[in-house]
Amino acid sequence: MRILYSEEGLFDESMQKKLAKAAALCVEKEGLGPDGAEISLTFMSREEIRKLNNDYRGIDNHTDVLSFPLIEDFEQIAPGGDYMLGDVVICLQQARAQAEEYGHSVEREIVYLFVHSVCHLLGFDHMNEADKRRMRQREEEIMAVLDLERRA
Repeated sequence: MRILYSEEGLFDESMQKKLAKAAALCVEKEGLGPDGAEISLTFMSREEIRKLNNDYRGIDNHTDVLSFPLIEDFEQIAPGGDYMLGDVVICLQQARAQAEEYGHSVEREIVYLFVHSVCHLLGFDHMNEADKRRMRQREEEIMAVLDLERRA
């Protein structure tokens, strides 16, 4: 699993490994090989992500994370081949604010937002209750493996 960071050196090696493991777990749960998978990860300010959110979703407000999937048919991925899943954009300011609001670490919030977004790249959505439950269950499975589940 390769993650292409827009800003090198933003995270230490431990965090980079955690993000790569999170993405690999998401991909493996969908029956795909993580070795050839690639995701780009960009961090933006609230103003930058607000502009993207408005341009692509018609919502003129900042958000915490956006996903831009590149694959529509996963059966087209050649076994053992390389493939780009898509782009993930996270607002670091919003992630920090949410971590404080929810009472957990910034690391946990960033990894959660990344897992959420990778699920979107893999075709998950939360437009109805059944899809939302399925997606939340997958997110919680991945976060538990990473020992970053929600604490009561």
